[in-house]
Amino acid sequence: MNCRRSVTVQLVRENGTRVLAVTLFPLHLVAICLVLAVVGLGVSLLTGQWLRLRGVEQAAVAATDQSRVQGAFIASVTREIANLRREVGTWQALHANILEAFAPTTESAPGRHGIGGAVGSRPRVPAPLTPSEELNALSVEVQEAGASLRVLKRLVARASRALAALPSTWPVRGAVNSEFGTRVSPWSRAPEFHAGIDIAALPGTPVHAPAVGTVIFAGGHHEYGLAVILDHGQDIRTVYAHLMQVRVSVGQSVNRGAEIGLSGTTGRSSGPHLHYEILVSGQAVNPRSFLWD
Repeated sequence: MNCRRSVTVQLVRENGTRVLAVTLFPLHLVAICLVLAVVGLGVSLLTGQWLRLRGVEQAAVAATDQSRVQGAFIASVTREIANLRREVGTWQALHANILEAFAPTTESAPGRHGIGGAVGSRPRVPAPLTPSEELNALSVEVQEAGASLRVLKRLVARASRALAALPSTWPVRGAVNSEFGTRVSPWSRAPEFHAGIDIAALPGTPVHAPAVGTVIFAGGHHEYGLAVILDHGQDIRTVYAHLMQVRVSVGQSVNRGAEIGLSGTTGRSSGPHLHYEILVSGQAVNPRSFLWD
């Protein structure tokens, strides 16, 4: 073998028999080295590409799992938004029903059935909202519902004060001997107007204030005998006549249920009872319209 010009490679069996002999010249060695280098580079590139593809595949699987979880979460949020929207809708309907009771009458007047307006195009059906848009819309509705609740709270506070001033309870319990309105006079037997109701009560029966008020009269009267008059505000006054004893004085404030006197038969009276009147803006009205219990 000439080392300067060529290299001979021989394959020999254990018994010394030659199987193969290959003579390689320097050009062949260079070519083999280049081939090996290209193969090594290719293998390296393929290995790197495979690793990158493997990473992309794993990322895709993770993204799919995450997308599935996010989809389930979005569906759950959408259902909750729908439930909240229905709940807010019931609030709005409840507000409308409560406020309607305090609104002006809606009864139609004669000749007021006119309707009109220009012919317009039908509104376009809006596209479905995204969960984010649904949340924003729901936030606005909740804020509006909160404003309605605050209005309702103020209305209820005013209504509570007004109701507290209404004489809605009986000053004494008993049968009504004479109703409000026209009746036959027990003295002259002629028709007369009775401005209150006469409630049967034994002498000495405690008479209670039917609402918060201020005493504006407490003393004797030529027809009512011993009497008390309470001012409840809102232009409402109540009268208690034919008492045998007065338990309050002018200017005194009384609460609902406070004892203001004892029933009797003083003044223009045919027997023991309590004459009870309610005046609204100075006009006598039927007390039964105010008696809720």
